[in-house]
Amino acid sequence: MRGLLRLFDHTKMIVLLSLTAGLYASLMIPFKGFVIIPGYTEIRPGSVIPVVCSLFFGPAAAWGAAFGNLIGDFVGMLGIGSLFGMFGNFIYGYIPYRVWLQAGPTAPVRLAGVRDVVRYVIAATAASMACGVSIAWGLDLIGAVPFTFLANVITINNVLVTLILGPALIKLLGPRVQAWGLLYQRIMGGTVRGSPAALHIVGMALIYAGGVMALAFANLGHFAGTHAIDYSISATIFSHTFHLRAGTTPGMVLILLGCLLI
Repeated sequence: MRGLLRLFDHTKMIVLLSLTAGLYASLMIPFKGFVIIPGYTEIRPGSVIPVVCSLFFGPAAAWGAAFGNLIGDFVGMLGIGSLFGMFGNFIYGYIPYRVWLQAGPTAPVRLAGVRDVVRYVIAATAASMACGVSIAWGLDLIGAVPFTFLANVITINNVLVTLILGPALIKLLGPRVQAWGLLYQRIMGGTVRGSPAALHIVGMALIYAGGVMALAFANLGHFAGTHAIDYSISATIFSHTFHLRAGTTPGMVLILLGCLLI
């Protein structure tokens, strides 16, 4: 976690933060017209940027994703919900590099074998789910957008984009980023370290458990409430209040704890 603040001691890292934010915003803004939920989300092929940049730029990508999302929100979506958007995108750019650190502080960013591919899939899916749940939880909390639909849309969009476009970008940019000396490990030296393996495993388990719990409770609640005919108690049990308090909130807490441990 200390690396998230120590990056500001390095001019190159601040530049990479700005680069990530600029790339993310520039790829989001052109798609503002492809709206899924007016004022809150749209089709986002640019969602691949935080994950790929996280592997290359580390903590700079976490901050860059947060500020890039805020910049994008200035085009038609700026509001109190933007704070939750910043947080969700922050952890979206935070989780991948923490996962990759477990391969070693100097492990190359490439998908050269099965282990690399599995590691990337774990990083991308965990980050996508944590991002979707955290943003939807916040917007649902303030009564802006129902949790279920928004969480599903963000999670599915992020997973598909990162798994389809991410490997190609890593293959294309990886050698160049390394040759230009822009990998965060080289810039920050030993100030960014991975968590002990046991803690990391527990942390990732919590992130996955929290994400699955929140999504499962929300979708189950939506299904039960929609299909409850002459069984009003089912609709009541699986009401909005129930799935928010009994499912999504504990799930969100598990995600936060997991992020602290990895």
